[in-house]
Amino acid sequence: MAIHKLFIASVLVSVLLLQVGQADQMVPNRSGLHLCCADCGGACVARCQRSSRPHLCQRACRTCCARCNCVPPGTSGNLDACPCYANMTTRDDKRKCP
Repeated sequence: MAIHKLFIASVLVSVLLLQVGQADQMVPNRSGLHLCCADCGGACVARCQRSSRPHLCQRACRTCCARCNCVPPGTSGNLDACPCYANMTTRDDKRKCP
């Protein structure tokens, strides 16, 4: 019976640690890189605010953010902050992410 309780306690502690780890990723870090897709909308609005086609830009940005779990800071450039985002291409080998 004691082993059963110990097992349940260790599972609960593991779940708690996972929750805390995920909560840390839900806020931007010091470089402005958004790490969790929960904030993709806000990160993409900021990224696409100067685009000539903001709705198209935001749609592509949200797709890239969902796949990569990050969006480079600023309105353009800074692609080295999120290599997955920078390396994603369309079928025509053009950069997919704004």
